[in-house]
Amino acid sequence: MKQEIKAGEIVVFAATLLLAVVFAFPIYFNIMSAFKSNPEIMRDAIAFPKELYVESFKYLLTETKYPEAMLNSAILTVSSIAVMVLVIPMAAYAIERTNARWTNGIFTYFLFGMMIPFQVYMIPLFKQLKLIGLFGTLTGPILIYIAGSVGFGVLLYTSFLKGVPREIEESAEIDGCTRTGIFWKIVFPLLGPVTASMVVLQGLGIWNDFLMPMMVLPTGQAKTMIVELFYYVGEFSSRWDMIFAGTTMSLVPVLIAFLSLQKYFVKGVSSGAIKG
Repeated sequence: MKQEIKAGEIVVFAATLLLAVVFAFPIYFNIMSAFKSNPEIMRDAIAFPKELYVESFKYLLTETKYPEAMLNSAILTVSSIAVMVLVIPMAAYAIERTNARWTNGIFTYFLFGMMIPFQVYMIPLFKQLKLIGLFGTLTGPILIYIAGSVGFGVLLYTSFLKGVPREIEESAEIDGCTRTGIFWKIVFPLLGPVTASMVVLQGLGIWNDFLMPMMVLPTGQAKTMIVELFYYVGEFSSRWDMIFAGTTMSLVPVLIAFLSLQKYFVKGVSSGAIKG
């Protein structure tokens, strides 16, 4: 029997298709403009490039600080994410499995931290970095990124841990496994989906961050990719060819990471939402 297509399904499909086009168009426009010269972009921004113009990529990679800025962005992102994945799951596991009054108080404290905008404590935080000698170094932003992700990370992991059966841990404990061994050998491998979600969400935020590197890293030296591209935006004129070429290069690692972790990312977000 043929299945009848309902009007509601057509509307949902049309709306989904429209949203997909709306969200995909900026990426298409960016990549297309990256292979056009600045005059060609100014003449007709939407038209296809007449030929593949790659001088912008060559100039950014050989004549500017952009390669060093790419390295700084990679160091900030990878270092911050590595420590987050190492520390935050352990904190969430201790809070969820202990379930005492003092651990619930710590959990509430982390949640309160999520409610305070970064701009509120930005200036005192920068002053503290100067006092301890971390202002103008990559270590300062890394520590801030890690501290700022604890609240969201603990919330994400504790929601997921509610669905992990305690019987698995009890069986391992009977077999003589230590609490540390139970977490790293048994529980942590089960947290793959939520870890992928953590990596994607926090990694995108750090990779695309502008304010922190702009304010903290030293003037006159390469900062991060987003900050370096900002210098090509002028009050009276802008080098759009450089901007689009740089943003296209910055998109490549993001797309690779997301496509690699997409299956786990979707599963982790949906599981956390249901179990929380």
